[in-house]
Amino acid sequence: MKDIRAEIEKHNVIVLSDAWFAGGLAAKDGCITKPADLKGLIVRAAGPTFAAMWQSAGASIVSPPSNEIYNAFQTGVINATDTSLGSFGSMRLYEVAKCLTAPGNNALWFMYEPVLMSKKSFDKLDKKQQDVIIAAGKKAQAYYEGKADAMNEETLKAFRDHNSKVVTLTDEEYKLWIDEAKKTSYEKFAKSVPNGQKLIDEALAVK
Repeated sequence: MKDIRAEIEKHNVIVLSDAWFAGGLAAKDGCITKPADLKGLIVRAAGPTFAAMWQSAGASIVSPPSNEIYNAFQTGVINATDTSLGSFGSMRLYEVAKCLTAPGNNALWFMYEPVLMSKKSFDKLDKKQQDVIIAAGKKAQAYYEGKADAMNEETLKAFRDHNSKVVTLTDEEYKLWIDEAKKTSYEKFAKSVPNGQKLIDEALAVK
């Protein structure tokens, strides 16, 4: 986390609080548990790094905005999408998807969504105001950490209540995704992000 924050702060931005959102894949028909399951599917990807991995596995990539994902599922414009568990719930994708590959012991990915503030704006505040902002950031982080598990469980329950299957990855399936990522997403990230390979290595070292 220190290195991630350091990279952000190089751009004159202050991190007020950290939040990691567990992510997965939802599919309109069958479950997606290994790269081969993506072959021939049309997938809405969360960004170019994910798109590289899905495409390498045989999927076609489209990019409708988030507010159109529900309709894209309904009309067959997409067969699958990746996003955080919270977003699966808030977008009511449990109404149109038949299977959710959820994070369990082996999560496909995590999304980092910190609360940020311009250092230039922060430096214009007096000490008392800065302390209030910092305290608010800590309070927001503590609130999220206290609600994250319950929020995720709420989404999983919504899928099950709508007769959608919820699966998690086995160790063997997880390894297949890691192997796919090493030759696609990791490589792309390492080349496009300063100290990208170092950040990847540190993330993979976390147990």
